[in-house]
Amino acid sequence: MNLTGIIAISGKPGLFKVVAQGKSNLIVESLEDGKRIPAYSTDRISALEDISVYTYEEDALLSSVFDSIYKKENGSIAPSHKEDKNTLENYLLEVLPNYDQERVYFSDVKKIFQWYNLLHKSGNMVLDTPVEEEETKPTKKASTPKVEVTAETTEETPKKTRAPRKKTEKTVE
Repeated sequence: MNLTGIIAISGKPGLFKVVAQGKSNLIVESLEDGKRIPAYSTDRISALEDISVYTYEEDALLSSVFDSIYKKENGSIAPSHKEDKNTLENYLLEVLPNYDQERVYFSDVKKIFQWYNLLHKSGNMVLDTPVEEEETKPTKKASTPKVEVTAETTEETPKKTRAPRKKTEKTVE
């Protein structure tokens, strides 16, 4: 799952897509209603591609958690973030069995499901399809003749020279 350019801004509901960058701010577009607003350098901005979930081994990227939910739901919507605590935590245990239940707060679990459903609703929930090796092999192209550059074929550009400085004599008394 590619979450590049999608951010969360602390204090503002929902997710945003980065549209443009100014000198001291970002222009972002809401995934819910499409409104564009500025996000200033004083705002706490989190890129979704950099967020990970605590596990007992290595931390799991949010995109891999979203991939697991997408596969479990066969591409449809996950449970609502307004479900009760046990339902959401049990669902996350099915998707990510080794997540650290002590360090991942319930508010974080709710955000995972809220963001997943928001991305799904806005059409940004697209799995990265792995490309098979056969398709990635380069095809032979017609070879182009190589041109050898020698000193005879290139012209040297004349170097610019400075006019000599006038010497001034200093008298020492």
